[in-house]
Amino acid sequence: MDLRPVGIFDSGMGGLTAVRELRRLLPAEDIIYLGDTARVPYGGRSVAELEDIALSDVRFLLSSGVKAILVACGTVSSNCMGLVMGAAGVPASGVVVPAAREAVNCTRSGRIGVLATLATARSGAFEREIAAMAPDASVLSSGTAELVPLVEAGRTSLDDDGVRAALTGCLVPFTGGAVDTLILGCTHYPLLGAAIAELLGPEVRLIDAGAAGARETACLLREGGLDCRARRIGGLSLCTTGAPGPFESLAALFLGGERVPRARHVEL
Repeated sequence: MDLRPVGIFDSGMGGLTAVRELRRLLPAEDIIYLGDTARVPYGGRSVAELEDIALSDVRFLLSSGVKAILVACGTVSSNCMGLVMGAAGVPASGVVVPAAREAVNCTRSGRIGVLATLATARSGAFEREIAAMAPDASVLSSGTAELVPLVEAGRTSLDDDGVRAALTGCLVPFTGGAVDTLILGCTHYPLLGAAIAELLGPEVRLIDAGAAGARETACLLREGGLDCRARRIGGLSLCTTGAPGPFESLAALFLGGERVPRARHVEL
């Protein structure tokens, strides 16, 4: 039994969707979450910038004594996951590979869509992983810079005209039977899941990349004998590079009603 915490990081609030799933799967685990809200969004940055940012996020979590790291960020996972794994020194996983695997297992027609940030779409990471798993699959990717700022502002409903307009435009490539499975390739996007499902209809299955990453991390912990088997509810520590107050206010939305602990500001 390993009582050390699990570290999870993302550019902002989105990775809390992965936190929620990991807490459901392994409720005894202590979790340290880093939301890099001072540098959100990551999606429009160069690979060199992303590498510097990712290493600073990893160093912070390692300084907190974590036993494993989940990169709950599609942009970092798709652009510099190898660098993260080499620098971590502890088991590390991202969201691209597990989400691709779940999409391949889910699709009926082999037509898979990926809705992601601009940097993730440019990287071609989802296409490469899906091609390796299912060479006959067809992958349609679309990147956007519009959605993360909306989610970070707590705007997720189709009743919001701005949300409806942004999603309607972003989802055009995936309509008309173009795909039967859509990967939400940014961990912010599950907060828009209900709106996306309403616009695309029930024939398109949505894959939550953050939740897939959490399931992968749970497997790594169990298989490596690193999981905490104590009969207790693990703690959650929230850290942010931005203002703690707004972070705490929005965290409840991502955590699905769980009591939100006080967030701590950190400098990276």
